[in-house]
Amino acid sequence: MVIKFYNTLTKKKEVFRPIRPREVLMYNCGPTVYDYAHIGNLRAYVFADLIRRYLEYKGFRVKQVMNITDVGHMTMDEEIDGRGEDKIEKKAKEGKKTPKEIAKFYAKAFFEDIRTLNIKRAMVYPEATRHIKEMIEIIEKLLKNGYAYISNGSVYYNVNKFKGYGKLSGNTIEELQAGKRIEVNPEKKNPYDFALWIRNPHHIMQWDSPWGRGYPGWHIECCAMSIKYLGETLDIHTGGEDNIFPHHECEIAQAEGATGKPFVRYWLHTRHLMVNGKKMSKSKGNFYTLRDLLDKGYDPKAIRYALLSAHYRTRLNFTEDGLRKADRTVKSIEEFVSNVKNGKDRPDALKLIDKAKKGFERAMDDDLNISEALSVIFDFMRDVNRTGGGRKVYQAILGFDSVLGLELDKVKKEWFAATAAKGEIKKLILEREKLREEKKFQEADNIREVLRKKGIIIEDTEKGPKWKRVMT
Repeated sequence: MVIKFYNTLTKKKEVFRPIRPREVLMYNCGPTVYDYAHIGNLRAYVFADLIRRYLEYKGFRVKQVMNITDVGHMTMDEEIDGRGEDKIEKKAKEGKKTPKEIAKFYAKAFFEDIRTLNIKRAMVYPEATRHIKEMIEIIEKLLKNGYAYISNGSVYYNVNKFKGYGKLSGNTIEELQAGKRIEVNPEKKNPYDFALWIRNPHHIMQWDSPWGRGYPGWHIECCAMSIKYLGETLDIHTGGEDNIFPHHECEIAQAEGATGKPFVRYWLHTRHLMVNGKKMSKSKGNFYTLRDLLDKGYDPKAIRYALLSAHYRTRLNFTEDGLRKADRTVKSIEEFVSNVKNGKDRPDALKLIDKAKKGFERAMDDDLNISEALSVIFDFMRDVNRTGGGRKVYQAILGFDSVLGLELDKVKKEWFAATAAKGEIKKLILEREKLREEKKFQEADNIREVLRKKGIIIEDTEKGPKWKRVMT
């Protein structure tokens, strides 16, 4: 079967045909490195990883680029203008750091997070601040082609000049004018023109340009970096649905205004992630980073599974109960893998494997229908479990896992020596061991119960106590 993707641009499923045979040019909107990535961000990154893994499973070579935004992403980025306060600069002021220090710290954290979730590394992670030259070159082309104008040292994109504006989001100029009004900026010809280059003497980060000192608008950054590394027309561009407007709409206007060529053939967007049925918010206490979940004792594999197990175009409701179920599911698959690794294949193993592969690929070919693909895997496991499986089944399940990215053949060791514990947990474990040596077994059992309530299970061995963290 052929692969079909739902294209946000055309609002329908389309057969995927890359520009070059067996090669895919894919750009993913990456992190703005002013804070830790939250689970909504991580869903988008896991989704991009799922696309790449499945395309590679089908024999494509994927050239993947994901940007690092280290300047210019505004706190009011839902406004088309994009002239709000720079998120990184704001964080730098709050922490009394330089923007470079903030960006470096959170970029490092981002790479730690994607490694923890077993997300494959992209071909390149271009940083915005290292591509100012490329941004200036595109702005110069837009000025030359009549799509942009200079005003008081800033450069703006004239949206009325680009006839295709609104084709991705549906937010045409006419509909924008009939809807929400934005604050009038006397520098702009039209209220919905957006900034390509911003003159602001108070901004910490500044670069020289033909129009004077300033810094780039957010939308020009992805446009310049994607074209540099992948060319003027891309096969796939991904992001969250909040990127559709204004960010991706403005990217199209800039790229096509500068090159005269179609910018992206297939636009794929993930839906919003909800937490306990509500929009994620720190004030509501339902805001999670990966580190928050790891501190609660959740397995990275369970987190990855929870983020990828719902179809990307459905709104995922993330709950800790769902995460516990994901953990149980992953462990059941790991147990299956362990059982068949050294087992014996039943006579009809090849028939079952062929049926499972066809079902898995049929589901994934249909706009990455991951929930149906997982259902096929579970049916396969059930059929195998009736009489057992061996090496052929083991290889088949690892083939599916090359797409899921759960590393099912690498089951982590859950028991750790007491000396590996830290802080209060270590103190309690050592105190309990001392009580046991003094034969105060009731007091020792009391501490065991305290630890159990904290999600820590103790196993006494000849070499001393060992512990593991479990979800409560």
